[in-house]
Amino acid sequence: MAQDTGPPAISAAEAASAALTHLKELTSKEAQGVTSVEPTEDGWVVEVEVVEDRRIPSSADMLALYEVEIDLDGNLLAYKRTRRYGRGSSDIGARTGS
Repeated sequence: MAQDTGPPAISAAEAASAALTHLKELTSKEAQGVTSVEPTEDGWVVEVEVVEDRRIPSSADMLALYEVEIDLDGNLLAYKRTRRYGRGSSDIGARTGS
């Protein structure tokens, strides 16, 4: 019988590991690391930073943040790219506009 409430069946570390594995399988992109892990009603939302485009020099690499949704068993529910930016960009998280 499934529980409707209570903590997720997997830990935050296990969810992060599952997110990295699923994202690598789907995108073939190299993960730089997990930037956040948050519990949800259905599992976990994990934010992962990846190298989108390697350039020379590496300081010109293009990076991206992906939001990966993992269920209580570590299965992938959804993923999407939420941001793309240059390595070393000082405006990460900032909104630009006029």
